Amino acid sequence: MSPAITTPTQPLSIAVTSAARPQRKAGSVKTDKKKGQTSLGFGGDKKETKWHCVEGCGACCKLQKGPSFPSPEEFFDDPSDVQLYKSLIGPDGWCIHYEKSTRKCSIYPDRPYFCRAEPEVFKSLFGVKEKNFHKEACSFCRDTIKAIYGSNSEELYNFNSSIRKSSS
Repeated sequence: MSPAITTPTQPLSIAVTSAARPQRKAGSVKTDKKKGQTSLGFGGDKKETKWHCVEGCGACCKLQKGPSFPSPEEFFDDPSDVQLYKSLIGPDGWCIHYEKSTRKCSIYPDRPYFCRAEPEVFKSLFGVKEKNFHKEACSFCRDTIKAIYGSNSEELYNFNSSIRKSSS
């Protein structure tokens, strides 16, 4: 008979952090008090997410984002846009107009068109249809924030919280 092997067991502790919007359980019931209607919670009553810039982030101002992002030559058709984009890149990879102390753009009202997250810009640069703009812009921001600041960053939490509040 062999001796019994025992291993000390620790209580399993899993910390899950997520800035994602809490989901209702499938089959939950929601009543629209204004209309007096009841619906099952299978996603049909989900409000559309609306993109907006969250002040104090600046992730999009990091112009050299790394190999997981397209180069200027890959998303601009016009060589003058490539040249302008590259001229904005400072020695640290951030836009020369990004003020790190305030986390604001010093030329915001006069910034180039490609610095504007607007349906027309997303259509011309990325082929995103206007009806998909908000979803794609939110996705783009989340990916950029994760790449620049990390998946557990305060910037990502702030972005998700702000988007969630404005879409409620």
